[in-house]
Amino acid sequence: MSTFDKANTAAMAVLSAALFAFGGKTLLEIGARDHGGHEKAGYALPMPKEGAGGAATAGAAAFSFANIVELLPKANADAGEDTFKKCAACHTNTKGGENKVGPNLWDIVGRPVGKHAGFAYSDSVKNKGGDWNWEALANYLHDPRGTIPGNKMAFAGLSDDNDLADMLAYLRKLNDTPPALPTK
Repeated sequence: MSTFDKANTAAMAVLSAALFAFGGKTLLEIGARDHGGHEKAGYALPMPKEGAGGAATAGAAAFSFANIVELLPKANADAGEDTFKKCAACHTNTKGGENKVGPNLWDIVGRPVGKHAGFAYSDSVKNKGGDWNWEALANYLHDPRGTIPGNKMAFAGLSDDNDLADMLAYLRKLNDTPPALPTK
């Protein structure tokens, strides 16, 4: 037997021993269909408790546009631009910019919902109606799926009111003529 064959035999013996040592328990569990004592596959996720009126709450107050209105005068557009980086994978923010996975967001404030030229909106957005006013934008950016069910945007939303106010301040800058901020 050559040195090469002896080395291969020794390596095979070591690998077989390791497989037996580490895989033996798993093979026994599979054979017994026990799999470590789990009752069923997956994990139980905590669910928010039902609050008054049937609304789900997770220890936080319900979203309120009035709270955003109070934050807007002190909102930081530069911080909003930083938050916009989450959006930049799907949206452009320049005048005349291309549509990507999502529409270009230049002049979004005041634009009719679902009407940006050259972008194929989902039926739910096309049929929503109205304009992207401050309240519509705040609600949508807070909870896109809840605000317009069936839309194609995969973004989960901005849950922090300060981040949302900063984002709205930034979107205000993306206009040829920045629109007035909402008042109480």
